Amino acid sequence: MAYLNENYLKLQAGYLFPEIARHVREFCEANPEPAKRLIRCGIGDVTEPLPPAAIEAMKRAIDELGKRETFRGYGPEQGYEFLRSTIAQHDYRSRNIDIADDEIFVSDGSKCDCGYILDILGDQNKVAVPDPVYPVYVDTNVMAGHTGPARKDGGYEEIVYLPCTAENNFVPEPPKEHADLVYLCFPNNPTGAVASREELLRWVEYARAHEALLLFDAAYAAYISEPGIPRSIFEIPGARECAIELRSFSKNGGFTGVRCGFTVMPKSLLGRTERGQRFALHQLWHRRWSTKANSVSYPVQRGAEALYSPEGRKQVRALINHYMGNAKILREAMAKAGMEIFGGVNAPYLWVKTSDGLTSWKMFDRMLRDINVVVTPGSGFGAQGEGYFRISAFNSRDNAEEVARRLEGLR
Repeated sequence: MAYLNENYLKLQAGYLFPEIARHVREFCEANPEPAKRLIRCGIGDVTEPLPPAAIEAMKRAIDELGKRETFRGYGPEQGYEFLRSTIAQHDYRSRNIDIADDEIFVSDGSKCDCGYILDILGDQNKVAVPDPVYPVYVDTNVMAGHTGPARKDGGYEEIVYLPCTAENNFVPEPPKEHADLVYLCFPNNPTGAVASREELLRWVEYARAHEALLLFDAAYAAYISEPGIPRSIFEIPGARECAIELRSFSKNGGFTGVRCGFTVMPKSLLGRTERGQRFALHQLWHRRWSTKANSVSYPVQRGAEALYSPEGRKQVRALINHYMGNAKILREAMAKAGMEIFGGVNAPYLWVKTSDGLTSWKMFDRMLRDINVVVTPGSGFGAQGEGYFRISAFNSRDNAEEVARRLEGLR
């Protein structure tokens, strides 16, 4: 009998979103009539069709694969040059950020890369995560054996938790203690908060002083609308020596089901061995991809490339405007219902204080039972998320307007 990776046994309840799905399924089975009215605003999944530019590019790529003269087999494990160069030029060099084509690594999404990156990092690292936080950051470190046992509050021993509260605008301060690996996510999932240039500069200064590595999740960067807010950690001087950036086409191009994202791994970024030797993380990440993966399919990469075309950029902007229009409708409705709301300005998520002192899961149950709307309980994102819930603006306009009408009943 094969031995288990016993770190998986340390994990608490199932992953947050399947747990929500289970609760919803049980409600629907017991309440068939209300189930017909159900509107899902929990998981951050897109609802609108793919941009036509991406669809047309993928169709052309499929046609190429149907002809011997233009057929392609295995592609480069790190991604095709046509996509890597397009990303580096449009997302970085056009904005005076020095990123080379071969510092871009194409993958099937930033969620996957959050876990894959641990392949090249040691077990000795002291890990710091914001609280509340996207659950993948914590759970993948538990699975890799980088934490102690679970605590009663839902956290894990040996992780440094960085409180994100209304008092600090949900932007954590660098800790007084040492950390080797720090996860940051802006615009933030779940709170919708953004970090200013000054706040990110403090994190880069901390990382350089402690020789720490920042894992910067910028999956929602395209949703930033307020001027002066950095869209990339590499806008901050010194970040090339201490940061990796994770990005995705899921939320700007609607690729949640298509699957494509990328990681920016600067060649100037170093890690160390226990003996004090220093090695470039870039070469290890390159080797990891060469050994364990064959990148993303050719048609998908052509679709992602098309998002940067003039037509594609207009279509992406229309998608973002649609979802942020939903966020505005939901914010206004919740304000009328007397709720305390954060986020929903530079991100498609609203972070809402629960009513009447209810716990996060009790508020989840109330929203499900009373107005047949699915939200995400804040406690699923960490101890500091207790007393809040997240509502997603990823939906049709009709559904957003209907949720707004139903919220009137919660006054």
